[in-house]
Amino acid sequence: MRRLLIALTLIALAITIGGGLLVLRRLAFPEPPKPTPETLAASTPDRSDTHGVQVTPRHPGTPPDGAPNDASGLAALNADPKAQEAMARQRLQRATEVLEHYRAQSQYPFHSRPAREHADQIYPNRPVQEVGPLVNPGQKPAPGVRLVTTQERVFVAGDESVLFTVAAVDDSGSMLPLRVTRAIALDPPKDGKPSQRNSVPLAFNDEGNAGDASAGDGIWSVRLTPATQGFAGHFGTIRVELQLAVGNLTGTSFFDVFYTPDPPALWVGGVRDAVEAGSLNFYLKANVLRPGRYIITGRIDDGKGAPFALVNFNDELGKGAQEIKLNLFGKLIVDEKPVFPLTLRDVDGFLLIPDADPDRALMARRNGRLHVSKTYPLSAFSEAEWDSEERRRYLEEYGRDVESARAHLEHIRRSLKP
Repeated sequence: MRRLLIALTLIALAITIGGGLLVLRRLAFPEPPKPTPETLAASTPDRSDTHGVQVTPRHPGTPPDGAPNDASGLAALNADPKAQEAMARQRLQRATEVLEHYRAQSQYPFHSRPAREHADQIYPNRPVQEVGPLVNPGQKPAPGVRLVTTQERVFVAGDESVLFTVAAVDDSGSMLPLRVTRAIALDPPKDGKPSQRNSVPLAFNDEGNAGDASAGDGIWSVRLTPATQGFAGHFGTIRVELQLAVGNLTGTSFFDVFYTPDPPALWVGGVRDAVEAGSLNFYLKANVLRPGRYIITGRIDDGKGAPFALVNFNDELGKGAQEIKLNLFGKLIVDEKPVFPLTLRDVDGFLLIPDADPDRALMARRNGRLHVSKTYPLSAFSEAEWDSEERRRYLEEYGRDVESARAHLEHIRRSLKP
């Protein structure tokens, strides 16, 4: 499960660069990758998936989804004008729904979305908790024992540390006596190659030391700081492996973290906000050590402290002092009418490294509240929907589908008149 969690985390946010290079687009949008003009020019897929809308292109006379597709079924359909009319109405209804759904879903840009669309990314610094069986590799799980594990974070950069905890409970949730008999941190083997460095022992304890919150509560803890515990030059995955005992039962567990020893850019200075072109922009400063494409994500809370929006920067940055703009789209503000002032918090980011493994170098995260905006009237923001070449093209394409379906329905209706 933990490996699946990390895999899911790593594949978020895909975009296309240049002539079709697929890259990670966003830390926080769960929608499928969005086509760009370049990728659409390079190929014409049978099925389109954009802004969460899936469409199978059809032409006049082609039965819609759910229509008979066998020879006898099509023959029966063609022989029944009323059935043809019903199918044509369904096709028009489907085409209209697709157009309106796409229009509604694309009225805000990819980089500025309501928080409710991305609930899993609004609090990125909450510990990751898992519950699973006590088991040894190749054996059946121990009966009546569940392991409860947490890790403070999955991504670690520079001097950051990560806290791990493990406890054992029975089927009713009551604590069981647990011992961590062995714990090590290591560079796991990769692609059949052995580890590149020696493993490092870790002292899990339940004595209120080294990150353990409370002595004798049955929760064993340890804090790992890669930069000072043998992984100063390591770039990639660090695995923490545990051997455990609950009474006379034994089992294993592990944690994975992704570590960047040298962040590619450093945050400097404060944050400012400004209303520009009908939107609210937050500007952050960074000293970029390694130029390239950066993905930066921030969270916006309203004046009552409720999550309001997820904002994202996805663009090339040159070397040296740079100002990064996180855009809160004007129409989103107008539509949602948040209470001001707005708060920018929990910003994280990384440099994308195409065609490489690892595929990203992490910046140090900026935890908590970073900036509180000025108070602005809603009249300061634009009601205009997001506009782009891609959106116009899709609206035109889906609009043509609607007109084609409507014309086909009218043709059938005319043929039914005596």
